[in-house]
Amino acid sequence: MMDAINNWINGLDATQQFLLFSGVKILGVFAVLMTCVAYAVWVERKVAAAIQDRVGPNRAGPFGLLQPACDGIKAFLKEDFTPAHVRKAYFWIAPAVAMIPALLTVAVIPFGSNLGAQKMVIADLNVGILYTFGIVSLGVYGIVLAGYAANSKYPFIGGIRSSAQMISYELSMGLSVIPIFLWVGDLNLSQLVLSQTGFVSWLPEALGGVRLPNWLVFQSPMLALSFFIFLVAAFAETNRTPFDLPEAEQELAGGYNVEYSSIKFALFFMGEYAAMITASAMMVTLFFGGWTLPWFGLDQPAQSILGGLLHIGIFFVKVVAFVFTIIWVRWMWPRFRYDQLMDLGWRKFIPLALANIVVTAIWLWWRSQS
Repeated sequence: MMDAINNWINGLDATQQFLLFSGVKILGVFAVLMTCVAYAVWVERKVAAAIQDRVGPNRAGPFGLLQPACDGIKAFLKEDFTPAHVRKAYFWIAPAVAMIPALLTVAVIPFGSNLGAQKMVIADLNVGILYTFGIVSLGVYGIVLAGYAANSKYPFIGGIRSSAQMISYELSMGLSVIPIFLWVGDLNLSQLVLSQTGFVSWLPEALGGVRLPNWLVFQSPMLALSFFIFLVAAFAETNRTPFDLPEAEQELAGGYNVEYSSIKFALFFMGEYAAMITASAMMVTLFFGGWTLPWFGLDQPAQSILGGLLHIGIFFVKVVAFVFTIIWVRWMWPRFRYDQLMDLGWRKFIPLALANIVVTAIWLWWRSQS
């Protein structure tokens, strides 16, 4: 059977092989991402229950593991009601606009090294980070459209808040990654991961030497600051607590998605969790070495199928750790006031990110002269 498949693949020309393997990677990544979205909701409900001294999902399957399937079936079977007063064309298109950018962003993130002869990235673009920020910026349009289309005051306020929030934190997020590319000198995310192999020493050997992974977050205080800015901006970009002002249930009763039900509401819900997973994957790639793990020598491109699978597993574990952190913050931190959110973005993070760029550039220039 395997010989027949190999012979069939070898009989294809280069273009056909490229399309085949790209299609397989797209389907595989989409299936894994949607499964992660479903079980991120389950994890969130379990974490919330543990913090609040409750049990959480425990009826559908062992430990409630079938609860995401039940929720999905319920979303499809509920009545898809469209209120008479909404602007119907925008009302229908908004959930898709909110969901699609999170899926497109995954295309350029290297989730492993090699599996056989195939790179574990759907599109290995030389300007991957520029593509990422271009696509991520589109997600807010779904929320703004939803707020406008609902023709109601609370959704409209939620949409306006989301657009102001995106303008504020998109700037600081974009500025936070510039020191990375000054440091590495490449916009390709695969090359960025390869630049983070091995160890970095923080103290001379005579003082006991502290060896840490050569991940960018450990390479320089400026890059550590970039990570902090990116992390906070990621909370704002994904509308997660403490920056979930566009929804703000206590103030806006849910904000932009008040008028939605059934699968359209589920698309907003899935889009938020897909964006959260994508943001976690970006932080792992940019600051925490992607699929690398130097302690076991797993920081070079794989030469075997097993090595490739181990790299994918390492990347997955790192992403899960970030997703858990984002979920934990939601249930442990209070929401910022709206004026505090704007003040933090415009008067704190943007000047801090600009200063970080200047300091990094001066440091790199001084190091090149010495």
